[in-house]
Amino acid sequence: MISALLLIALGLTASLLHRTPSAPTPSAAPAQEVVRTLRFGHNITDGALFEAAARFAAEVGTRSGGALKIEVFPGQALGTDDQMLEMARQGSLDLLLIPTAKVSVAVPAMQYADLPFYFPTREDLYAMLDGEPGQMLLDKLRSIDLIGMTFWDNGFKQFTGDRPLRSPEDFAGTRVRTMKSRMLMDQFRTFGAHSIPIDFHATRQALADGVVDAQENPLIAIVAMGIHEVQPHLTLSNHGYLGYVFVISSRVFDTLSPEQRTLLIDTARALTPWERAETHRREAQLLETIRAAGVTIHTLSEDERRRFAEATAHIPGRFEALIGPDLLSRSDELLEHKYGVPGRHILIGLDADLSTDGRLGGLAIKRGAQLAIEEINATGGVLGKPLKLIARDNRSQPGLGIANIEHFAATPDVVAVLGGMHSHVIIAEQESLHRLGLPLLVPWSTSAAVVQHDFKPNHIFRASANDNLVAPFLVEHVRKRFGRPALLVENSEWGRGMQQRLREHIAQAGLELADEAVFNRGATDFRGELARFRAKGADVLLMIANPLEGHYVVRAMAAQPDPLPIVAHWGITATDLWAASRHAIAQLDLEVFQTASLIDNPRPQAQALAQRYLQRYDVASPQDVIAPQGVTQAYDLVHLLAAALRQAGTSERQAVREALQDLPPHEGAVRRYAPAFSANRHDALDESDYRMARFDEHGVLRLLPR
Repeated sequence: MISALLLIALGLTASLLHRTPSAPTPSAAPAQEVVRTLRFGHNITDGALFEAAARFAAEVGTRSGGALKIEVFPGQALGTDDQMLEMARQGSLDLLLIPTAKVSVAVPAMQYADLPFYFPTREDLYAMLDGEPGQMLLDKLRSIDLIGMTFWDNGFKQFTGDRPLRSPEDFAGTRVRTMKSRMLMDQFRTFGAHSIPIDFHATRQALADGVVDAQENPLIAIVAMGIHEVQPHLTLSNHGYLGYVFVISSRVFDTLSPEQRTLLIDTARALTPWERAETHRREAQLLETIRAAGVTIHTLSEDERRRFAEATAHIPGRFEALIGPDLLSRSDELLEHKYGVPGRHILIGLDADLSTDGRLGGLAIKRGAQLAIEEINATGGVLGKPLKLIARDNRSQPGLGIANIEHFAATPDVVAVLGGMHSHVIIAEQESLHRLGLPLLVPWSTSAAVVQHDFKPNHIFRASANDNLVAPFLVEHVRKRFGRPALLVENSEWGRGMQQRLREHIAQAGLELADEAVFNRGATDFRGELARFRAKGADVLLMIANPLEGHYVVRAMAAQPDPLPIVAHWGITATDLWAASRHAIAQLDLEVFQTASLIDNPRPQAQALAQRYLQRYDVASPQDVIAPQGVTQAYDLVHLLAAALRQAGTSERQAVREALQDLPPHEGAVRRYAPAFSANRHDALDESDYRMARFDEHGVLRLLPR
C-alpha cells in the first residue's frame, strides 16, 4: 500500500493588542488546517493499475497542499469487488477502481467497451472513452450513487486456444470458456463455438483438463493465471477491452468543496494517458514471457480482423437496448465521421428520443428502419449505393431536435430524416425543415399539426396516426361502454391539442365530461386528480400521457379502492409498460390505442418482418417486440423512401420530396399504400388502421376485434 505523506501544519498566531485597564486581554485561538482523508479501494496487487493508484494518491496529496489525504487499500483489502461497490454506493468507501464488468449488472451500459470487434483500433476506443460517449457512460453512474471520473486500462482481450484461431471458422465446434455474459456467449455462438461459463480462477485448470479448448483475456491475466502454460496458441486480436472505471461515492462527492471535486477528477484524468501507456509497455514484456513458454503467437491481419468484425456486426444492435441507443448512436456517428467515405452511402438521419422516457420508442423506430435498410441493401441498395442510418438523440427537447435537423441538412449525403415520437419536437423543427428543404418522415408522432401547417411546400410525410382522427375514434370507443369520461392530459402540444379535440367530440357524442386535469412532464403523484374524478362521478378515464407519467397514473389508479377503467392513447406503450407496472395493470380495465402490430398480423410483409426482427435481435416471439407500431411504420417509411429515390432517379432532396407525393402502390407491413401520399395528403394511414388493444395475462398487448 502506498499512501500520500502529508504534513499537518499547526500554527499558533498571537496578536498583541493594545491593552487598557477596562478591557480583558484576548487570547489567540489556534488555527488548524482541516485534513480530509479518503479511503481508496481496488483489487489489484501489481502492474500499471497498481502504480497508477499510488501515483493518484501522491498527486492528490501534493496538489491539495496536504488538505486531502488518500489511503490506498489494494488487493481487495476492504472486501471483494462486489462488496466494495456496495460500500461506495452507501458512502462507506470514498474512492473505488473497479472492472467495468463488475458494474454492468447495475449499469448495463458498462458492457460498451466489451463489444467485440466494434472499435477499429485501440486509439478509437480511447477516443470514445475520453470523449462524449465516455462521458455519457460516466454520467449513467449517478443512478447508482457514484460519480465516474475516468476509465483506466487493464489491456485488450486476446484469444488463446489449443489451435490457431485466425478466423471465425476456426472456432467451429470449439469449447470456449466465457464469463457469464449473454453478449460474450453470443459472440462465440456466432463463430460456431460452444460457450461454457467458468469462474476466472478455475479457467487454467479447465483448460489443462480439456474441459474447454479456448478462452479470452488480456495478456496480464493470461500470464498471471498461467494460461500460457496450458495453451499452445495466442491470437493478438484486441477484440474487446477489459477496462476499469474510477469512481467516487456520490455521497462523499457531495460533501467536498468544488475545488476538491475538480482536483480529484482532474488528477484521475491526467494520469489516464500514463496508465494506458504503461499497460501497453508492460504488455510487450508479457508477450516475451508467453513466447518463452513456447506459445505460438499469431497477429490478425487487417483482412482477418475485418472478417471477425463482419461476423459480429449484429451484436451492438442486438444489445442496444441494454447499452443505450443514445450511446451507440453517437459512437456510430463518430466512427462514420472518421472512416466514412463521402458519397459512398445514401444517408438517412434519425432524430428521436434515445435516452429519456421515450428511448424504447426511439429504439423501435431505429430497428424498423435498420431492418428495411438491410433488406434494401441486400438487393443492391438504391441508385447503385447502399443506404445507411445515422441516429441522433434529441432527448425530447425541441432545441436539440432543431440542432439535429441543422446538422443533418449540412451533411450532403443525408437525403431525408426519420422523426421520433414527440410531436412538440417535430413542430418546433418545421421552420428549419422548410428553410433547409429537408424531407422528414414521421413514423410515430400523432399531433395533427405535425403535417397540417402553413409551410409550403410541405416537407413532412407521416405513416402514423393523426389526432384529428384519433380523438373521435377514442370517444366512439368510450361511448359504447361509458357515459361520464374524465380527461387527464399532459401539458404539451400533443396533450393540449388532444384535450380540445376530445372535449368537442365528447359533446358531439352526447356524453357528459365529468372533469379534466392537465399535468406537467415529470409529474409523479396523481392521487388527488384520480380521487377528484371519482368524486365527480366519472366512470372512465381518458388518458393522454407518455411512458413515465403513464406508469405513475396506472399505479395510482390501481391503488384506488374502486379503480376507474382507463382508455389511453399509445404514448404509454413507448416502453415496456407491462414490465414496469404489471401488478397494477393486472388490477385494471386498461385499453390502449394502437395501429400496427406484429402479433397475429395476417399480412405476409408483417410476418416476414416479424421473423427478421426475431432473428436479428434475438427475440423469442413477436409478443416480445416493444412498440411494434414504431418498428412497422418506420420499416414501411424507409421502403417508401427507397421507392421515391428510384422514381426520382437522384438523391437530390427536392426531387425526392416530389417523388414521395407520386409513388406507385406499395405493399407494406402495415397496409397496402395506393398511394401512400399525394400533394394534398401527407398522412399515409387513416382511421381504418386504428384499433384498441389490451394486455393479456402474459403482458402481451393484443389488438381487440373491431
